[in-house]
Formats: sequence, structure tokens, C-alpha cells
Amino acid sequence: MTKYLIIDDEYIAHDIIKGYCDMLPDMQLMKHCYDALEAFEYLNKNKVDLIFLDLNMPKLKGFEFLKALSSPPKVIVTTAYKEYALEGYELNISDYILKPFSFERFLKAVNKAIKVSEKPQTNTVITNIPSESTDKSIFLRSNKKHTQVIVDKILYIEAAGNYTKVVTEEETITVRDKISELIELLPKDSFLKVHKSFAVAIKHINNIEGNRINISKYQIPIGQTYKNDVNKLYGN
Repeated sequence: MTKYLIIDDEYIAHDIIKGYCDMLPDMQLMKHCYDALEAFEYLNKNKVDLIFLDLNMPKLKGFEFLKALSSPPKVIVTTAYKEYALEGYELNISDYILKPFSFERFLKAVNKAIKVSEKPQTNTVITNIPSESTDKSIFLRSNKKHTQVIVDKILYIEAAGNYTKVVTEEETITVRDKISELIELLPKDSFLKVHKSFAVAIKHINNIEGNRINISKYQIPIGQTYKNDVNKLYGN
């Protein structure tokens, strides 16, 4: 369950964000805060996983509030002012979205903010990769609908022109996103880019033979520039 806080002085902004969050699983609103001081008081006694933060608020501006937090949670900035984006990323925010924003853009920001926590890369032998499911999921937009996909069921993703194919244990979903954008949503310790057009789920690799990776019934090519990264999987 992702516990979140909305900090915005506009009531309509609260309604939009909560409405979008209500369409997603495992999102729990903890408090509506209409200025940063109210939020600061709440966070002194409570913890949340995610903040939706407006910038132009009375009493205390959004970034001033963020700088005052000793250990801030993940933050998605929601604002009408694009000129502060660079400062936001310097403060290590998860995403910066401009009002008015669509559900699709909002969804992309949430996916990015609550993706599976990254762990340090190690030269782990493939046979030692844990197989238990984490049940983490992301939403993919295809054919005007949003499909929830469990990350552990993704076998590989493939760039296909202006689209990307996400191949799971049950189906193939084609989305209009760049492969680089999808890789950003996936845990880096579980997925490896093996070709300019392919990234594979390490736990689903059956074997590696020459310049091919076998996953289920699929054969994935290994690009020459990615060969060293693949070799590290089995200690070479």
C-alpha cells in the first residue's frame, strides 16, 4: 500500500489527484494539506511514501518546504510553472508534471515514483536468482485502456518502431512508449538490456547460448556492445 499526501492550496487540484489515485490499486490518501506548514506538522508525526507537491503556495513555497525536510519521501511536483523543473530534479524529485495533466501523464509519474526499490548490482550466478514473486505491478496503456501487469510475469520487452512490446507469461502488450521509458519503470536488479531493442527479465532466462538468450519459447539476440554485461551474469 502506497501512503500519499496531497499538498496544494487549490481544492480542485486535490479532487483531480485523489480521483486519479482512486483509479489505481494500493493507493491510500493520508491527508489533504492546503499549505506546506500543515504538511510539515503532519510529517513530523507521521510517515508517507509519496507526496504530490504544488510549488506556488502561501506561507511556505513548495521547494522551501522540501528543503526543510530531513528525510523526504518520494515527491511528484504538480505545478503550472515549468521554469522550476531543473531545480526540482536537483532536489531529487521523482517527476515534475505540469497542470493541467492527463491521467496518462499522471500514471507515468506514479509508476516512476513507486517502482520497485533498486538494489546494488552483483555478479550473481543465474541459478541463484530468487524466484519468489514480489507482486509489484505497473500500468501499461494500450488500445485506449490501462492494463495492470505484474512485473515478475514480464519475460522481456522489445522496441518495435515507435512502439514497445511487453511480453509476459500470458500475453503481449504493445504500448506507445520508448523502450528506454519502460526500462525506467522496471527494477534494475531484475532486468538487463541485452540489445539496443531488447531488455530481458533475468529470472526468466533459461540459458544463454552464443549470442542468443533463451526465455520460454523465445530467443533474444545479444548485441555486441551488451555482451560484457551478459557475461557478468555467470561470472565471466
